[in-house]
Amino acid sequence: MQTCFSQWIAVFLLAFAGVLPSAHARDSLTAGEDYRVIAPPVSTDTPEKIEVIEFFSYACPHCSELNPLVTSWASRLPSGVVLKRVPVSFNNPFYTIMARFYYALEAIGEEGRLNAAIFDAIHNKNLRLVDEKSITEWVASKNVDPKKFSDAFNAFGVDSRVKRAEQLRRDAKINGVPAFVVDGRYQVMSSASINGYGDFLKLTDKIIEKRAIERRKK
Repeated sequence: MQTCFSQWIAVFLLAFAGVLPSAHARDSLTAGEDYRVIAPPVSTDTPEKIEVIEFFSYACPHCSELNPLVTSWASRLPSGVVLKRVPVSFNNPFYTIMARFYYALEAIGEEGRLNAAIFDAIHNKNLRLVDEKSITEWVASKNVDPKKFSDAFNAFGVDSRVKRAEQLRRDAKINGVPAFVVDGRYQVMSSASINGYGDFLKLTDKIIEKRAIERRKK
């Protein structure tokens, strides 16, 4: 099971050697190289807009590296495009805990404030946020009511959202993270033409444009 975007590693080694062309140097998009068609398409929560799903996990180091770029990129999206973050579980106990972590914070309105700090705590400070106790103690240190968080963490609604996220991941056939899906139809691919995370987001922009054109033709 591939639970992290390992193909980035080989790509980055070549990119740093200066031998890769920039992905956005090409004007055309190629199925199977720039994007994967998802058939049948997966449902979205905002059908009136182009929804970009970011499948991710707090446990994933590549997601941590990508996070500040995604946050900045998302702030510049046009009004007709929305980013939706979906924490994966891969039926793995630790990834499932991380997914509950995300949805519990979202339920109490703290995810946006603490998102970057969580990645920093796990991947830079090497804190062992591995179970409800350690996670609750950490959020309490960030001025979050521990009982309020614990209630959310164990709520039926959070459990349902974790299961729904896992079903969405399976329906979209996502095998590693980070992974981006545009409007439930196209997964952005990390081909050999990608020169780092910046190019990956620029390629995502181009696939969003492709989908916007398709929508206008209907």
